[in-house]
Amino acid sequence: MAKGGRKGVWASVREAIHGSEEDFTEGSLNRAVGLLAVPMVLEMAGESLFAVVDAFFVARLGSEALAAVGLTESVLEIIYAIAVGLAMATTAVVARRFGEGDKRAAARTAVQAIYIGVAMSVVFGTIGAIWAPDILRLMGADEATVSAGTSYTRLLYASMISIMLLFINNAIYRGAGDAAMAMRSIWLANGINVVLDPLLILGIGPFPELGLMGAAVATTIGRSTGVLYQLWGLSRGKRLRVRREDLPVDFALIRKILRVSAGGIGQMFIATASYIGLIRILATFGSVVLAGYVIAIRVVIFIILPAWGVANAAATLVGQNLGAGKPDRAERAVWITGVWNMAFMTIITVLFVVFAESIVGVFTKDPEILTVGTAALRIISYGYVFYAWGMVVLQAFNGAGDTVTPTWVNFVAFWLIQIPLAWFLALKTGLGHHGVYLAIAIAYSLSAVFGMILFRRGKWKEKKV
Repeated sequence: MAKGGRKGVWASVREAIHGSEEDFTEGSLNRAVGLLAVPMVLEMAGESLFAVVDAFFVARLGSEALAAVGLTESVLEIIYAIAVGLAMATTAVVARRFGEGDKRAAARTAVQAIYIGVAMSVVFGTIGAIWAPDILRLMGADEATVSAGTSYTRLLYASMISIMLLFINNAIYRGAGDAAMAMRSIWLANGINVVLDPLLILGIGPFPELGLMGAAVATTIGRSTGVLYQLWGLSRGKRLRVRREDLPVDFALIRKILRVSAGGIGQMFIATASYIGLIRILATFGSVVLAGYVIAIRVVIFIILPAWGVANAAATLVGQNLGAGKPDRAERAVWITGVWNMAFMTIITVLFVVFAESIVGVFTKDPEILTVGTAALRIISYGYVFYAWGMVVLQAFNGAGDTVTPTWVNFVAFWLIQIPLAWFLALKTGLGHHGVYLAIAIAYSLSAVFGMILFRRGKWKEKKV
């Protein structure tokens, strides 16, 4: 019996990775969560690998380069907020149409979301590319950091379309339940980045030594390749295929997607703008503290993103089951997914508390940066167990198309609590930059508590998209 059970588990894992055609509105919810969560976790692990690899090689260029990356990423988080907010709406609407059995409407939604992403990329990419050095100065960078980071920042903004479409296309796949395709596209994009990063940053073999600019070139090539693969897949997909008749612009559908995405963009903007606020506070302590925090936050992302992969399974299951008229099944899926995520994040918390110094030591041998990064990683991890539940229930709201509730949760947790608390603890007590890390852990935990209270009220079940 046990042997057969193990065989069944591995068969399900293989099915999840290769791509399942399972109807997620029927059958075992544990199996449904597994079939979605496995490739979604691997997808997010691929995305997090990108962040860690970049930090690993850029760290060899010095604290100014690392600080430039941190400041650039903090501003790019605004663009990520727009992309992720739009992706949330796309997943919600595609999943709802899929649950209703209307695959043509789901495909039309996918096309209109792509059109929105392209238009936004042109606008924001142009602005960022032109004013790259001014953006870095606005964030508090000194002239050495501006000099090191301007070309890097400019290219990342110029290639905005690859960032935007990578998010949106994978949201389409997740909404349709094709988590395996989303996983493959991310691993392709970031696999290319992993290979090109050392070659272009350090100038290995026949490749030019581009330094920090090499990281931007590698990222752009990898993401662009991933987007081309996604678009190819949408024209040939099994669960969802875009046809010629789906291509005309539908302004009514675009307005619907934008209306739903407004809350998603708002909640992500609130979260990422608070990150900018934290970076601004930490910048007052100098480039060493900023560099240590950048390393720690990249490691945090490495773990948080796979956990978000588990949470994304809840969003898909909620959307499809609400579309199929099964709200109780949608709710059960969320509680099951939450248990999975809590177990995962509990293990991570223990590992980070015990081995924080060894983990940060992989990225830097500078004793000052190592001390800062170790403290940041260890203190932030104290909020993980709570946040495991928070990200699941907030994604459940998003999967239902209720993007407003998580917006309010983020506003209270990150703007009304985290930023003022970080400022007070860091600058008005003896905690210094440690106060910022403590404020992050507290805000994570409180956002989970607020989210679970609101989720239990059940109003999300009545949301129409």
